[in-house]
Amino acid sequence: MPVSSAYRKIYRRLHSTIMKLDTTVIQALSLDPDSTTVKSHGSSGFNATAKISTTLQDGTQKHLFMKTAPGKNAEVMFRGEHASLNAIHAVVPSLCPASLYTGVSKDDGTAFLVTDFLDMSSSSSGSSGSSGSEDQQHSGMSLAAKLAKLHTTPAPTPEGYTSPMFGFPETTCCGDTPQPNGYEASWAKFYARNRLSAILEKCERNNGQDKEFRVLVEKVVDVVVPRLIGDEHLNDGKGVMPVVIHGDLWSGNKGRGRIGGKGAALEDVVFDPSAV
Repeated sequence: MPVSSAYRKIYRRLHSTIMKLDTTVIQALSLDPDSTTVKSHGSSGFNATAKISTTLQDGTQKHLFMKTAPGKNAEVMFRGEHASLNAIHAVVPSLCPASLYTGVSKDDGTAFLVTDFLDMSSSSSGSSGSSGSEDQQHSGMSLAAKLAKLHTTPAPTPEGYTSPMFGFPETTCCGDTPQPNGYEASWAKFYARNRLSAILEKCERNNGQDKEFRVLVEKVVDVVVPRLIGDEHLNDGKGVMPVVIHGDLWSGNKGRGRIGGKGAALEDVVFDPSAV
């Protein structure tokens, strides 16, 4: 993705020591601007990232994590990540931070995503985060156990349907590539239509059509996919149950951290999801 002048401007602004938090975020989260600061924090290949610190009415500190980026593509990416985090968090709260807000600045059109703060700065001390004198109790679940729970819990039934479906209510992004998530009753049809066929069409829009390549992809869609993951070949012919999955889980999108920061339990966590 080319680095635009707008992106560089935002990157420089966020990577100064102390920045001014956008009024759109302050209003959306009901923050007190006089007791709230924002500093650059972490890094991302597609966004500028920052840590929001605010003092609550009882005097305790709360920390949040924010991503920002310019443009319509960023809006799509953040809406998908917002929905993805909350879909995973709803099933296994200790697996990922909840997303609190996604939207667009009224001032300059910058897209925002704000989540619970995930402190990964230390695997032992929990040096930053919301106040607390003692760590909360660990969930007692390994990463494998959390993923097993996520992958065996039926997905919510989408509005307008009578049972869970394969798909997701928002477009999600793998890297900077938007992925359509229209609902399908079978996993094979979803994968063929919304992953293989969709990426073929995007390639053709960007690079022109290659007839030989299209024939090969269509053969995979029409013949190979049904033979490998058609309902009759899975779970003794019963097919598989729709569940929420991370969608982009690899070593760079998992780790150990404290959701909420200091005082929270050290957990195996995931982030940057592209859920289905």
